[in-house]
Amino acid sequence: MSVVAGVDFGTLSVRISIFDKEKGKLGSATAEYPLHRSQADPNFATQSHDDQMTALTRAMHEAVRVSGIAGDSIEAIALDTTGSSVIPVGEGIVPLGEYYLWCDHRAAGEAAEITQAAKEYRGGAGFEGIEWCGGVYSSEWGWSKLLHWLRHNPALRSKFVTALEHCDMVAATLCGIADPKELPRSICAMGHKWMWNDRWGGLPPEDFLVGIDPLLAGIREKITGHYQTSDKLAGHLSPAWAAKLGLKAGIPIPTGAFDAHWDAVGANIRLGDVVNVIGTSTCIIGLSAEQSLVPGVCGVVPGSVYPDKVGIEAGLSAVGDIFGAIAARAGTTVQALSAETEGFKAGQTGLLRLTWDNGDRTVLVNSELGGMTLGWNLMHTAADELFAAVEGTAFHTRIILERMQEHGTIIHRVINGGGIPKRNAALNQIYANVMNKPVLVPDGDVTSLGSVIFAFLAAGDFATVEQAQDALCPAYRVFEPQPEAVARYDRLYSLYRDVYFGLGSRDAAPVALGRVLPELRAIQRECFKD
Repeated sequence: MSVVAGVDFGTLSVRISIFDKEKGKLGSATAEYPLHRSQADPNFATQSHDDQMTALTRAMHEAVRVSGIAGDSIEAIALDTTGSSVIPVGEGIVPLGEYYLWCDHRAAGEAAEITQAAKEYRGGAGFEGIEWCGGVYSSEWGWSKLLHWLRHNPALRSKFVTALEHCDMVAATLCGIADPKELPRSICAMGHKWMWNDRWGGLPPEDFLVGIDPLLAGIREKITGHYQTSDKLAGHLSPAWAAKLGLKAGIPIPTGAFDAHWDAVGANIRLGDVVNVIGTSTCIIGLSAEQSLVPGVCGVVPGSVYPDKVGIEAGLSAVGDIFGAIAARAGTTVQALSAETEGFKAGQTGLLRLTWDNGDRTVLVNSELGGMTLGWNLMHTAADELFAAVEGTAFHTRIILERMQEHGTIIHRVINGGGIPKRNAALNQIYANVMNKPVLVPDGDVTSLGSVIFAFLAAGDFATVEQAQDALCPAYRVFEPQPEAVARYDRLYSLYRDVYFGLGSRDAAPVALGRVLPELRAIQRECFKD
């Protein structure tokens, strides 16, 4: 029976969990690395590949130590990362700079150009790929970041060989791959962030890319390698990295993926489930048996979660960040404000909070939006706003889930993953009431568990993802909908939906919003009559 290591690269640290097939989790360790920001440009966010690999080495040695095992007993490693985090490389797959981290938004202009070019492609017929990623290309995604790099690094263009997503770069490094033709390419990463799909022959056509900017001429041919799902191997651990990590050479490393997609696997997602990975933002992951276009979501990609299912990605641009900002403005903490809201009823605040503080990622896909709170009076407090913001994130999530269901995705249960749901029972109950569906929260820690599951598959200990989930995933704490709160939230959601679509896009159809404020106050009065 195997012992494996699951690796999760987050925004600020790498975490490694070591599991025994029979005994379960043996131990874990984390190591931090710096995030490089710029006071001159709030959109700047980069990280060093060397810093991350150094942190991986530290964390692996510590994880092995606390697990009480010998490093050479580990039979496989699997890894997930943030994304889209992009790094240009030269000969030998050597970095030409730092990662454009997922939260780097310098390429907003390039993203807008890509969107416009996709709509105008072939005389206005359009490029189909843009519709499969929500209709609007993002500054967080691969092509926009690569184009920004090409425009701003003219001295390095001649050295450019290819660009990689973080998960593929780490796998290539550990496997000692130096030939671009042998690079692993995660379908999860490339499908959701680079408009890769078998439907149009892989990456976007050359004439489309050149039409955006001649600097992209020939780049398509350079984004080469093996495009594959995570049940396929990226390669095997090289002797050099085996020595650094204290492991044995030759152990298998499966093709990597994004952290949210594997977090969903660790949360035991199945057909009929949606997983909300709730942290500073929310990544929403769904599964479908069929590939069906869902307008406004971040991608519909076969094989991005389960190798044999269609993965659907959506999300909110800010969740925990909003809660933290409300507390910071009030000079207090989220925990302290949350304590003030204990016992609050659905709609009690009389506020309706649109959680667009960092734009709208899904379904309007509009980065120009800003947060908005309706219904203020002179007695409202920061605690009221926090409670309304939690409700607002739940309403926005319902907008997304309804869009998915309208286009064929079956949703029976909602699984709340990530750090916040484990610490905030009130949030989970609000989500259950807003969605009128059971909300399940994993009892155990599932960070890096998705990586562990794919490591076990690579080691040959399980035949399928589902089989591994049955053996390894923790039980759930279940929050059931409360009928009285469900009814009140249905009324509030009707108001939210009107405001969301009425104000969320420049060309929105006119909506009569005069009922919103009176209805908010009516609901609030009812709460205090109960």
